[in-house]
Amino acid sequence: MDLIANFAVLASRRTIFDLPVCDLGWDDALVFINELINMPVGQTSISFVNAHNILMTLRDEEYRDILMQNLVLPDGIGLNIASKISHGSPFPANLNGTDFVPALLTFMEQPRRIGLIGGKPEVVEKAAANFRRHAPWHQFIVISDGYFDKEDPSEVTAEIERQKLDILIIGMGTPLQEKWAHRNVRAHHARLVLTVGALFDFVSGTVPRAPKTVRMMRMEWAYRLMQEPSRLWRRYMIGIPVFLYYVLQYRMHRHERILTRVESQQPAPPPQKRLGRMG
Repeated sequence: MDLIANFAVLASRRTIFDLPVCDLGWDDALVFINELINMPVGQTSISFVNAHNILMTLRDEEYRDILMQNLVLPDGIGLNIASKISHGSPFPANLNGTDFVPALLTFMEQPRRIGLIGGKPEVVEKAAANFRRHAPWHQFIVISDGYFDKEDPSEVTAEIERQKLDILIIGMGTPLQEKWAHRNVRAHHARLVLTVGALFDFVSGTVPRAPKTVRMMRMEWAYRLMQEPSRLWRRYMIGIPVFLYYVLQYRMHRHERILTRVESQQPAPPPQKRLGRMG
């Protein structure tokens, strides 16, 4: 991550399961990320993390290490509950990718070249068309759908290189999208990399959004559960209680972890000199 991005996040973040999560409000986050893309050098990768993603970091060390290098934005009521328990207050804003990315595209007044990767061919093409209607001053280029050879993505990376992008939006599902971006997207490919999960499904209209009132209540997860119970029941009905259990565990043992971290950073004492016997 760009040094300036890293400095700003260090100045405004709170940890969830020891993972730093940006705690900027909605307007500040838009201004901040817009400034990042104006930087002449460097690259910032942005991930949107919800309770399900946080649980994944507990069993997927590679995914966790990548998120530690990214700018992580809070998504959903689960992160708010964890923040309230661990830090005494919820996050200032729900910066979920489905709402934040279109808002960011509108907020950016300077025209940008924006590449899209992921989803079914018809989904990503329709998402690109809807993005063009939403923010017609930007150029939206479909780099690839999500059905390319992940073991040999040379054609995809060559197309990224050829297009000279400012922003790359990757929607291939977590943690695949973060791992793929980390391994294959280089600093000169795009100033900003957004890993967005199912965003293309929503933007294309393939998956309907919850009504605005439900979204304002931060209950879109319940709406999605009703729409796709067979696919999502385990994530919400089992995942949420498990998530809350781990949040409480982390809260109870936070003091111990801080002490352990401090002790591990203390310099080792110098070796004691042994005095020889006097004959």
